[in-house]
Amino acid sequence: MRDYKKSVAWQRADEVTLSIYAATRNFPKEESFGLTWQIRKASDSVASNIAEGAARESKRESLHFLYIASGSLTETEYFLHLSHRLAYLSQDEYVSLSEWCNRTFAALHG
Repeated sequence: MRDYKKSVAWQRADEVTLSIYAATRNFPKEESFGLTWQIRKASDSVASNIAEGAARESKRESLHFLYIASGSLTETEYFLHLSHRLAYLSQDEYVSLSEWCNRTFAALHG
């Protein structure tokens, strides 16, 4: 098993997730089981799939989980976009989180 914590992609995904949890604390209460839950789940999925892929024996299986992580990252980016459009995230928060997602995407595909 590889140490996923040494992966730059995992480190960036972990930072994105922590930042999203912090940002979504201010979302409206009625979004607790809607957008707040969805964006947190999508961002959680990025780091957790990188970790799960690191535990797989074959390269093919590892890559499969990296593809899933990439899809979850794209989903996270959409939810950030939606959160900004709904005015739940400020322009600065949105830009900062989007940049983190872009850096994570680059590390996943680098």
